[in-house]
Amino acid sequence: MKNSKLIAVVFFLFVLVSSCKQHQEARRPISQASGTFMKKSIVRNKKLIAGEEGQINAVIKRNPKAKFIASSKGYWYSYSIKNTLDTLTPKKGNVAFFDYEIKDLKGNIIYSEIELRPQVYYVDKQNIMMGLRDGIKLMHKKEKVNFLFNSHMGYGYHGDNKKIGANQPLLCIVTLHDFIPEAAYKKQNAVQPVTPPVVKPEVATETKSKDTITQ
Repeated sequence: MKNSKLIAVVFFLFVLVSSCKQHQEARRPISQASGTFMKKSIVRNKKLIAGEEGQINAVIKRNPKAKFIASSKGYWYSYSIKNTLDTLTPKKGNVAFFDYEIKDLKGNIIYSEIELRPQVYYVDKQNIMMGLRDGIKLMHKKEKVNFLFNSHMGYGYHGDNKKIGANQPLLCIVTLHDFIPEAAYKKQNAVQPVTPPVVKPEVATETKSKDTITQ
């Protein structure tokens, strides 16, 4: 009898240990699949970045006179009009007034300047294209700059759900007209109270026409 109980206990422990091993082994493919997915994703992103950099480099080579400058954020820019007299650039707390147009890297217009104007931008306080958010802060008044943005600095993997596709690098041509402190802009645009005009009561006058028909 004792032997039967001992055998039953040993059998139960064997089943329990086997079950735990099966559960542990069943989890392995999930972690392996997750690691494989991450590796493939990294490889895919590297290829994507390399492809976009190749397109941008091709644009730069086709325009040797433009003298493109590499920014610390990974995009490129060149000046069509440069202001060498001013030293100030827009910063947080300013409102910037600018126009721009968006093209693909072949020079085809995606959004014209007329479609996008006017641009009134509260610096670092509004959600705009990441590249423009940074690029505007490099500019002086009255400057016109050509920006070459990779898709990461543009609209990313989802595009703008309209004309800009997924993972599309862009050429943005920006003209910064002016920028002023936010307080000054709000003061300029404050709504002045309107005083209603004083209406004088009209004096009724009666005139008779010569052609009045009387009965």
